[in-house]
Amino acid sequence: MTRRIAWLVAATTSAVVVAFVVPLCFLVANLASDRASTRAREQAQSVARFVATLTDRATLDRTVADLSAQGPRVVVVAPDGTLLGGDRTLPATTWAAVIRARTAQQAFTSPRDGGLDALVPVSTDEGLDVVVADVSTDDLRAGVPAAWLTIGTLGLLLVAASVGAAWRLGRRVTVPVTDLAAVAHRLREGDDTARAVPGGPPETAELGRALNALADRIHGLVAAERENVADLGHRLRTPVTALRLDTDLVADAEVAQRLREHVDHLQRSIDEVVREARHSVRSDLIAPTRPHPVVRDRVAFWAPLAEDQGRRLRWHGDEHAPPVRLHDEALREVVDTLLDNVFAHTPEGAEARVSVRAHPRHGGRSRPATEVDVVVEDAGPGMARPWGGRGDSAAGSTGLGLAIVHRLAAAAGGTVVLGVSDLGGLRVTVTLPAADGG
Repeated sequence: MTRRIAWLVAATTSAVVVAFVVPLCFLVANLASDRASTRAREQAQSVARFVATLTDRATLDRTVADLSAQGPRVVVVAPDGTLLGGDRTLPATTWAAVIRARTAQQAFTSPRDGGLDALVPVSTDEGLDVVVADVSTDDLRAGVPAAWLTIGTLGLLLVAASVGAAWRLGRRVTVPVTDLAAVAHRLREGDDTARAVPGGPPETAELGRALNALADRIHGLVAAERENVADLGHRLRTPVTALRLDTDLVADAEVAQRLREHVDHLQRSIDEVVREARHSVRSDLIAPTRPHPVVRDRVAFWAPLAEDQGRRLRWHGDEHAPPVRLHDEALREVVDTLLDNVFAHTPEGAEARVSVRAHPRHGGRSRPATEVDVVVEDAGPGMARPWGGRGDSAAGSTGLGLAIVHRLAAAAGGTVVLGVSDLGGLRVTVTLPAADGG
């Protein structure tokens, strides 16, 4: 924008300067020509007075020669064609002008090749003399090149000053806008502490204050909704706990076991609903996250439970896997949700395996691109039928877990693929684009 403003001002100022400079240059040239013509006429008039008063031709010849040395060259053409005051030869155009002056008996100027002649006829006792003063083309243009150079330099300085002022004005407008854009990008990338420093024109400063107020408002709303969700979770867990305790009072063991399964199902549903609600208020801003340490920590978190259930929980991760376009909290939730499904829906003792690996993106042509796969596999019974999307439940599942994983992956530009593991159970592959791989 700054460059476009500068170009616009440069074009406008240049047009104005040209509109004034060109006529001014012609005016300077005309003034120089008029000045030289006036000097020639004045010289001719001065010599004409001597011609009218001096009768001695020798004296007149010396006087004319002296005056020629002091100003424009001048000669007197006698009636018989004799030249007084110089021994030079007059060109044909000058002779024609002399004849015209004798005929018209009036003073005038006559252009010729290489200059201009000023002619003044003078009546004497011997006849009609003609005084001829001439100036060259150099005399007619004396001082014009220097004046044109000065005018052109001033015009260029004016254009340069205008462009400089426009550049400063453009930066005063664009730099604050660029800073605001940088703050907006920081907010988009997950930096909730990013705030703009209002500056620039009043409108831009007001925009900065509005952006800060918006960020504060969003931050406050998110915090309030998180508190409400946390409170909702506590309110729901209390009656569920009471129900779990009441199942111990049921005398019929079969009915009690069935009630416990229902309560467990209800507890998992509440946990998934709360987790879903928490994610709904979480900022969708994407901050790059290194997947290896996050997934490794979550596997270590679930390892004690796997040991208690007699499961073999294997972990393999690529330490050099690049950061992915997913917040670390979201990535932890993906891993926890998938491992929770493994522990909840596979028999105790069933093996599980978690891995992280990077690979080139398929179809990346313009520049190298990388994707990272987070894979969770189990040796359970797998899925009896293809997953039908959000709300599709089977084997005591609410179907929300996979829906959360799908949504988190899609928000980061990734995909989720369900398949059959070589362990015999379900294989869930979450593919996420690398943050540095476009």
